[in-house]
Amino acid sequence: MKNLKEKFPALREWIVIETDRIVFSEDTVKACARNACGCYGTNWSCPPAVGKLSYLEKKIRAYPYVFFFSTCHELEDSFDLEGMDSARQEHTRLTEEIAEHFSVPHDCVLGAEACNICKQCTYPSAPCRFPERQRRTVESHGIDVVVLCERTGLKYCNGQNTVTYFSLLFLEKNVSE
Repeated sequence: MKNLKEKFPALREWIVIETDRIVFSEDTVKACARNACGCYGTNWSCPPAVGKLSYLEKKIRAYPYVFFFSTCHELEDSFDLEGMDSARQEHTRLTEEIAEHFSVPHDCVLGAEACNICKQCTYPSAPCRFPERQRRTVESHGIDVVVLCERTGLKYCNGQNTVTYFSLLFLEKNVSE
C-alpha cells in the first residue's frame, strides 16, 4: 500500500474499509431519478437498470472490504466543463488501472462515470453488448459519497477551481494488511 502513490501518482487519497461503513441512501437514488446527468432510464449501468437499492446493498455487502479512493484535478475555473470531463476520463483510466493492479473483477468496480462504451446504449430494448466492460457509478448504486467521506476522513472538496472524483473497488481481503 505504501507504494501506491509511487505507482499511481494521480491518487489523491485512499483507504481500505469494511463495507458495513458504506451508507446507502434512497435520496441518492432519487437524485439519479431527477436525471441531471441524462443517464437515468437510458443506460444499463444506471438506475433503474442496476436494480433496487436493497439488491445493490446486499450484493456489495457480500464483499468484506472496499478500497475507496479519490483523485483531485485543477480546473481553469468552476465552469470548466471540458476540464471536468477530461478529469473524469483520467479518473476512469486510473480506476481501471488500480482494479487491474489489485485483480479486482470488473463487476466489483464503481467509478465516477456512467458507461459510455457504446455510442447508443441498448437499454431497455436489448441486453448490454459488453457487460464485462460496463462502467458503473458509485451514485447509481445508492452510495452517499459525502457521508462516506465524512466517515473515512477523505476530503470531498479540495479547494476552489478543483474537481474531485471517487471510486470504490470491492475486495475479498484487506489489501492494506
